[in-house]
Amino acid sequence: MLDENLTVLLLRKAKKGDKSAKERLITENSSLLKSIVKRFLNRGVEYDDLFQLASVGFLKAIENFDESYSVKFTTYAVPMIMGEIKRFLRDDGSVKISRVIKSLGAKIRAYIEKRGGCDEPTIEELAEVFSVSKEDVALAIGSSKQTVSIYGKIKDDGNKPIEFVDTLEDGFNEEDLTDKMLLKDLISGLDERERKLIVLRYYSDRTQSEIAKELGVSQVQVSRLENKIVEKLKKKIS
Repeated sequence: MLDENLTVLLLRKAKKGDKSAKERLITENSSLLKSIVKRFLNRGVEYDDLFQLASVGFLKAIENFDESYSVKFTTYAVPMIMGEIKRFLRDDGSVKISRVIKSLGAKIRAYIEKRGGCDEPTIEELAEVFSVSKEDVALAIGSSKQTVSIYGKIKDDGNKPIEFVDTLEDGFNEEDLTDKMLLKDLISGLDERERKLIVLRYYSDRTQSEIAKELGVSQVQVSRLENKIVEKLKKKIS
């Protein structure tokens, strides 16, 4: 990803209509877009379509970002990108089944009809006949059934209409992702030794004693360095 100074320069150009600046911002931040898109896979929308939606959200973030905001652009862009995808999933109605799965479903139905009065084939048999996974066979068979929108209205305990999606728990929190993106940006600004200490301490769950042996210093030095890094990160956030 780009450093913050170059990002700001490209943002200024992009806001003035520089297409090459917009394209470079998207290209350099493609890993960010992909990481967000992965959160919405297996919801009936093709990966390429999700990436396009993420790109639209990213472009909107470019247009709306203000340098006076006390956050980095990437941190600001995350909820914008996610909002664009969620809006599409909500407004698009029922869940879509990919063309590949629909085609497989049609082939399976034709194969079963051709067998006539024979016993219905098992999923394992169909997987072998069509050289696909058992999971794809099950999905293809189910694709012919009527789908229900996760954004359809249902009644809650108070008999009030709410969207079905609001009753589901996906284990995902937008604030968590934003915090992780901010933390990633902060850590990237540390020098190599500091980054290694933070990764070992907070991601690998190593003790100060273990880290001291790996870095070839005393435990006291590790403790002091850790405190120094934490204070440095706090100042960047404030």
